[in-house]
Amino acid sequence: MKHFKTITEFHQFVEIPPPLHPLISVVDVATVPDREVPGPMSMAMNFYSISVKRMVNFKVQYGQRSFDFNEGIMSFLSPNQVLKIEVDDKTRVTEKTGWVIYIHPDFLWNTRLATTIRDYDFWDYSLNESLFLSEKEEAMINSIIQNISEEYQANIDKFSKNIIISQLETLLRYSDRYYHRQFITREKSNHQTVQKVENLLLNYFNNDELTSVGLVSVAYLADAMNLSPKYLSTLLKVQTGMNAQQHIHEKLIEKAKEKLSASELSVSEVAYSLGFEHLPSFSKLFKAKTNQSPLEFRAAFN
Repeated sequence: MKHFKTITEFHQFVEIPPPLHPLISVVDVATVPDREVPGPMSMAMNFYSISVKRMVNFKVQYGQRSFDFNEGIMSFLSPNQVLKIEVDDKTRVTEKTGWVIYIHPDFLWNTRLATTIRDYDFWDYSLNESLFLSEKEEAMINSIIQNISEEYQANIDKFSKNIIISQLETLLRYSDRYYHRQFITREKSNHQTVQKVENLLLNYFNNDELTSVGLVSVAYLADAMNLSPKYLSTLLKVQTGMNAQQHIHEKLIEKAKEKLSASELSVSEVAYSLGFEHLPSFSKLFKAKTNQSPLEFRAAFN
């Protein structure tokens, strides 16, 4: 696997001139030379990557998912994410357009963005959950990238870093806004996702073997939906007001109430039947969600 520790090292690998700044780079995709990739290659970088590009005949595999860049999309990669790169039919990449910004974490040192950059959930999205921009949105994003590029190519002075950081913050805010628009405008598919999550949880809690399989997790739901945990949680939050973990808790408490009110199981048996290993954990969650202990709920119901 190729592991690039510096932006300069990555520039050398893709055969483009060294970055004008060792900790940040703005690359016009069209200027990257065509290269033949002999076979699948895994790679990871020690820096952030933000891209808006189309690259016909180019595929990237992220985890178990494959994604191509034939459409214009915006994607985000955080440091040390592992990608598997391959080119269709071992031919050259063609029709490359767009931009890529590479940002080493050290560039953000001693700035507000150093602590807020990870607040944006899309750093943890998979490539198949990339942002599809409208023409108007793409024009806005490209104008911000152009501002960053012009500052990047200007003579470095004491103002350069703060100006670039400010533009990066603007870029991330617009990206966050457009992602939320994407969650809303894809109403039909997103509604189907919400319904599928409900069905998954219903089937999970109806499993008589929960004592052995344990509590349902966000990772389990995301994997079943072929989505990343962060993307699933944000989608659910936008659509329903509750993230994935809250959906799990709601369904769990609903099932717990059913068992407490319609069975003679002890509270411990109810907890274990729902996948809890320890009774106090179940009692604490139930109390937090209902303002009653399991025993108080059972007594009040009866």
